[in-house]
Amino acid sequence: MRTKNEKMDLAKKEGWFSLIMNTILFVLKYWVGIISGSVALIADAWHTLSDSLTSVIMLFGIKVASKPADSDHPFGHGRAEWITALIIGTLLGVIGFNFLYESIEKLFEHTGANYGMRAIIITVISVVVKEGMAQYAFWIYKKTSVKSVKADGWHHRSDALSSLLILVGIFIGTRYWWIDGVMGIFVSLALFYAAFGIIKESAQSIMGEKPDEKLIQKLEHISFEVIGQDVQLHHIHIHNYGDHTELTCHIKLQPELTLHNAHEIATRIENAIWEETGITATIHMEPKKLNA
Repeated sequence: MRTKNEKMDLAKKEGWFSLIMNTILFVLKYWVGIISGSVALIADAWHTLSDSLTSVIMLFGIKVASKPADSDHPFGHGRAEWITALIIGTLLGVIGFNFLYESIEKLFEHTGANYGMRAIIITVISVVVKEGMAQYAFWIYKKTSVKSVKADGWHHRSDALSSLLILVGIFIGTRYWWIDGVMGIFVSLALFYAAFGIIKESAQSIMGEKPDEKLIQKLEHISFEVIGQDVQLHHIHIHNYGDHTELTCHIKLQPELTLHNAHEIATRIENAIWEETGITATIHMEPKKLNA
């Protein structure tokens, strides 16, 4: 299992790689977009630049999240990852709205775009590179569980899809003047979809989620293995702080147990939960009813 520092180092590598590659792609796409007069290509270029900006935000968020716990933040700074992801999603939504407006405006003006071979080459490169960057980000996420890295991956994936749509538009744009504006709208919808997913997942994590059913079953299994009887695990709450997770729950024990013995049982269960899941548990003990 990787340490917190190792995970953050991997996430930082993904952030710097994204920043460099997206900046290069932005320059190429914007140049071709200006030459061809394509609002869709220019929109796609700004989408790519937004990835560069969000990579900067992600790197800052990772830096904050890496800070150890202190007196003001006793559970660490891990939730900075989610705040970062929320910012990324919001920026993505704002950019999507802007390009939706520009695409509709272009349709009303009845203006098309003059695509050329350079546009085709750059767009193909963009699709391949961005999907490769998405795969790399998702691979890093699997290794680190850093949510802002996953958000960055979806940023790359949405960019690859929007470039693919534009590529389709390039090949049929000479026949239909309106195809550039329509492709621009599709790019905007892709941005909205990615933004919604990022914001929804991050907001749910910050607001708190109910424990996963598989986790509950695992906790019940652990407690049974420790003391050899059902302790009626209930009132389970998960408090996630990025790379640190706190668990509170209640168990029911025989009322004749001494406080010392009951505390010892709870401690054994807490230690077992930590060893098997990496979750810090705090257990409240209740007397079991005699007829239960």
